[in-house]
Amino acid sequence: MPAMTPVSIVVMGVAGCGKTAVGEALASTTGAVFIEGDDLHPPENVASMARGEPLDDDMRAGWLDAIGRKIARTAEEGNRAVVACSALKRSYRDRLRGFGGDLLFLYLKIDPATARARVAARKGHFMPASLVDSQFAILEEPQPDEAALVLDATRSVEDLAGQAACLLREAEPSRPLAPGRP
Repeated sequence: MPAMTPVSIVVMGVAGCGKTAVGEALASTTGAVFIEGDDLHPPENVASMARGEPLDDDMRAGWLDAIGRKIARTAEEGNRAVVACSALKRSYRDRLRGFGGDLLFLYLKIDPATARARVAARKGHFMPASLVDSQFAILEEPQPDEAALVLDATRSVEDLAGQAACLLREAEPSRPLAPGRP
């Protein structure tokens, strides 16, 4: 019987929803490899966002491809990836799915005011709070036919990571989250 490729998780949502914090906690809980999508942006994307200019679909394409390749490499090595990536539009999620393997999207749903406040409070990040509204403007929430779980992003990181891990175990009862983990 061939080895199963682990299901990888994309923690998605607008800026300020907690993708990185929840992704890191979930990866730690499940023994997965954490991938920070922001680290894969080319310098021109970072510069554009730092100037308060939202990215367009063309600017996101290469970034999404870099993330998709990283997820695929991680899965080929037999590891689960947990990725922090906004994945705001269905076409972006479809692009990531095009790299193969099983992907599950964990959508951290948040309201605009809370997202703006969180982004404004961040230190040392290139994305200004002024871009939060542009993300909500293009956001296409996952639809019922997509493999996605929706969680309330106003809950604590620990609660969200714990709930996500529990939901993953229920969704994959015959597939362990990590070697040696119950």
